[in-house]
Amino acid sequence: MKLKVINQSKHALPEYETAQSAGLDLRANLEAPVVLQSLERALIPTGLFIELPVGYEAQIRPRSGLAIKHGISLVNTPGTIDADYRGEIKVIVINLSKDPFTINDGERICQMIVTKHERVEWQTVAELNATERGAGGFGHTGNS
Repeated sequence: MKLKVINQSKHALPEYETAQSAGLDLRANLEAPVVLQSLERALIPTGLFIELPVGYEAQIRPRSGLAIKHGISLVNTPGTIDADYRGEIKVIVINLSKDPFTINDGERICQMIVTKHERVEWQTVAELNATERGAGGFGHTGNS
């Protein structure tokens, strides 16, 4: 699919890292490094503006390498970019580790996945069809 983009960052457009990758890595677009202390969060700009087709969304998700190596995640994951949003993509990054973490300009901070979605129309009913699972949730099928 072709996606309209304005790149006001100092970096090349996001690319898929491998042929089978679902997500595009987005980079921080910073004038100066941002140091996140333990449990601190910051809004990190990317310099990217996109125009999604109607019926599509972009999801912003953490990068697994940053999560496991440094405890860096996103506060609202997955973040959703709606098709009618035209502002800059900015990412709420949080440091869940006990050590400070520095985000540098150009660092890959998250991944973006573009996906199709449906809209629902509510149909009010008196009861739902029965299933084997029923109302069981929150670990009811496991031992813990």
